[in-house]
Amino acid sequence: MPTHVLLIVLFAAILHASWNAIVKSGSDKRLEAAMVAAGAGLVAAVILPFLPLPTAASWPWLAASVVIHQLYFVMVAAAYRAGDMGHTYPLMRGSAPLIVALASAPLLGESLTATSWAGIGLICGGILLLALHGRANHRATLIALGNALVIALYTLVDGTGVRLSGHALSYVLWLHLLTGVPPLIWLWMRNAAVVKTQIQTRGPLMLAGGLCTVGSYGLALWAMTQAPLANVAALRETSVLFAVAISALILREGNGLRRLATGVLVVAGAATLKMA
Repeated sequence: MPTHVLLIVLFAAILHASWNAIVKSGSDKRLEAAMVAAGAGLVAAVILPFLPLPTAASWPWLAASVVIHQLYFVMVAAAYRAGDMGHTYPLMRGSAPLIVALASAPLLGESLTATSWAGIGLICGGILLLALHGRANHRATLIALGNALVIALYTLVDGTGVRLSGHALSYVLWLHLLTGVPPLIWLWMRNAAVVKTQIQTRGPLMLAGGLCTVGSYGLALWAMTQAPLANVAALRETSVLFAVAISALILREGNGLRRLATGVLVVAGAATLKMA
């Protein structure tokens, strides 16, 4: 993997961990997730008039991704209600790249080298080592694993769609615009007063989360046009290292000594993917 692609994906990982921490920090996780998605939609609405439309071939994939992302945000909120970010985030993000790697060959025709498989295995193994422990909430574990399937599905869909789009940024922004509108409308119809209060009290934070969401996924999808989808998907999950740091230092969630082992394995995996 080229060095500039690797560095861009690592920066995307930092952004991804940041918006997840914003969702986790709020009292109403489902509302927080919807507001972050709405913030991303607002960012997209401002930029899209200056960009060309994605090609027609990518729109069916875009439509499918919009539907899948609605389920994703619901399950993110449910996972954070059920358990700590230090457990659920690594489990969601660590399992998905393995599913993508296994599915990308038969579905997309991408064959991975032995070096790529080694790098993916190291990253995912380190992440799962952090997530799986005896004190884990079993309901949170099941929700996180279910969302890993959802993440793998939208990764495969969007990895295909962005390659067909002819313009990666336009595809990403349309995705965020169409994804951010439905949950906000639903929440507004359900309780407009609560949404207004949320905007007044955490509006700037929600907009920051939206910017992080657009930047994180946009950079990752661009990278998927430059390198094998499975490699990018695995490298992006180095975001777990940043999420663990946030959960321990800011959210004050305990993670124990597994963080050191996780860090070593994930960094080794990233270095291995650099050679792939």
